[in-house]
Amino acid sequence: MLNTARPCNAPSSGFSFENTRRNAVLEGNLAEQGFSAPKARKTGTTIAGLVYKDGVILGADTRATDDMVVADKNCMKIHYIAEKIYCCGAGVAADAEITTQMMSSNVELHTLSTGRPPMVAMVTRQLKQMLFRYQGHIGSSLIVGGVDVTGAHLYSVYPHGSYDKLPFLTMGSGAAAAVSVFEDRYKPNMELEEAKTLVRDAIAAGIFCDLGSGSNVDLCVITQEGVEYLRGFDQPATKGQREGNYRYKPGTTAVLSKTVTPLEIDIVDETVQLMDTQ
Repeated sequence: MLNTARPCNAPSSGFSFENTRRNAVLEGNLAEQGFSAPKARKTGTTIAGLVYKDGVILGADTRATDDMVVADKNCMKIHYIAEKIYCCGAGVAADAEITTQMMSSNVELHTLSTGRPPMVAMVTRQLKQMLFRYQGHIGSSLIVGGVDVTGAHLYSVYPHGSYDKLPFLTMGSGAAAAVSVFEDRYKPNMELEEAKTLVRDAIAAGIFCDLGSGSNVDLCVITQEGVEYLRGFDQPATKGQREGNYRYKPGTTAVLSKTVTPLEIDIVDETVQLMDTQ
């Protein structure tokens, strides 16, 4: 049993370092057995959304990463939930994909059972209850936006089940850069084109300021009339033209030494196959 200075009395102010010795002992025991303490998972994405005069606009980048490797340059991060409700996913790509698919199925069953169109608040409640049930082990940070009989709504749902309802939201590793654009230029009752430009600029800020975000900008405009999914709305990080010629003539770099190692290969089996050219 590890003793602490004041096991039952919480500090009156400041930070508490009561568990530092305990954590050090636990990490030492794990190291002795050949294990290491779990580390936070780093993911990369920029997703955003805002409420404008006639509805909701969601935006996302299209880069999927695996550690420091770009796994997909044009993935879809805006997922379908219901006819006029969509969801942006950040975090672990598989978790966000399956979570939104399950929620879309549950919402469809709920609609068939009640005979009424789904509401954005109902979708958000089901999502946060599902994520809270798994205590953060589902790595999905979600922005739910849509239009129902009560108007336009925008929610953010965090992996542990907490949520916010705000007129504009950003999530992901590029959220700080994106929200700075919103805080500077957002105003209530924006027109469609102005709102689309603002969401595009917010996602572009995340793309340029965060290595985990990149490629294109996708937008989804949701109104009472319907949904307009703008796939590849903008490409802010296009490849530039190479201005210099970097080819060198053979022999420019002197060869200081040369070694030839012959490889001995024994042919065990040899098969000749004819290629069909018809």
